[in-house]
Amino acid sequence: MRPFLSFVQMPHHASLHEPGEKIEFAYFPNRGLVSLVVAMKEGKTVEVGVVGSEGLIGTAAAVGLNRSPHRAVVQIAGDGHRIRTDALRNLLPTMPELQFSASRHAVIQGMQAAQSAACNRLHGIEQRLARWLLIMQDRVDEGLLRITHDFLATMLGTDRPSVSLAAGILQKKGTIEYTRGAVRVLNRKKLEECACECYAVMQHFNGPLGLK
Repeated sequence: MRPFLSFVQMPHHASLHEPGEKIEFAYFPNRGLVSLVVAMKEGKTVEVGVVGSEGLIGTAAAVGLNRSPHRAVVQIAGDGHRIRTDALRNLLPTMPELQFSASRHAVIQGMQAAQSAACNRLHGIEQRLARWLLIMQDRVDEGLLRITHDFLATMLGTDRPSVSLAAGILQKKGTIEYTRGAVRVLNRKKLEECACECYAVMQHFNGPLGLK
């Protein structure tokens, strides 16, 4: 694949794919975090998945689809490599291990999206925020997560005051410290105790291209 890969920077808030548009490139992140987001006509959005260095952005194209209903937006700046989707589709039949992993990754992303939908419907904002921060930290492997309340509200499909209230509760419990534009995880174990069961379910599928 190397001759077909190009190195790219992935700046904060950059859009890699837009819903309904043709997918031109697939991305393999080295660093950073990308959110898969569903955007409604009225402008409301909610996150249905995240991809870090363990995964592939553009799995729809890898399994033969030209478009995706999701927006792929860089949540934490990083870098990676990209490949044109036509080149990837031509290469996959000659690389059965990658083809299997990409297909499995696509299925696991669907499972995680389903779990996120259930979580957003059935669990409170405090539990959802704890779950989301844990998933985020797993992929960037840092204690300091550079994220704003506004962006958290967008990803969790709620409003800023609700996120601020939930973050305040978690901070009082000694799990996190919130500063302007960043959240620092202080006590990982306590944060896991504050999260809902959905974090453990999603953790079961973590690993390179969805393999563990």
